[in-house]
Amino acid sequence: MRISCLFILMLLLALAFTPATQARQAPDGLEEGFLGRYNYMAQRLVALADALPEDKFSWSPAEGVMSMERVFMHIIHYNYSYPATSLGIPAPDGIDVDNLEAMTGKASVQAHLSNSLEHVRQVLAQLSEEDLKASVELYGRKTQAWNVLLQLQTHMGEHLGQLIAYTRMNGVVPPWSL
Repeated sequence: MRISCLFILMLLLALAFTPATQARQAPDGLEEGFLGRYNYMAQRLVALADALPEDKFSWSPAEGVMSMERVFMHIIHYNYSYPATSLGIPAPDGIDVDNLEAMTGKASVQAHLSNSLEHVRQVLAQLSEEDLKASVELYGRKTQAWNVLLQLQTHMGEHLGQLIAYTRMNGVVPPWSL
């Protein structure tokens, strides 16, 4: 009996000190690491939008697949949507987030892309350490706010890769590859 009680006590102590049961903290250096990676991808998105000829923005690899301009506008949509829905930081006045993906044209993409990228930088700048640790909802699940930023970055990177492939399919070499 004594051994069983000791075993249970040791098990409870082990569980209490495992990372899975401890509250997660925002990783050290999160802001700097996020911003470095984010800016890297943001610069490449802007460079792709600048390098693409106007007539290629409406190109799609197949019927029913998002065009290049729609992929750009999809990224822009979520640069506003993730902070608004999960962090409570709304898009700037005058941004119709729900209709962004219907917008077309190189000039529209370029203007909205720059503004959305700056919006994310401003969101990060206004979040404190405590804000980053706060419990929020993302896709119906509870998580910490810093995970929303990582999701935003992952989303952006996924579609950056898609746009690089589309660009190359259209005979345009990404400017950083020259």
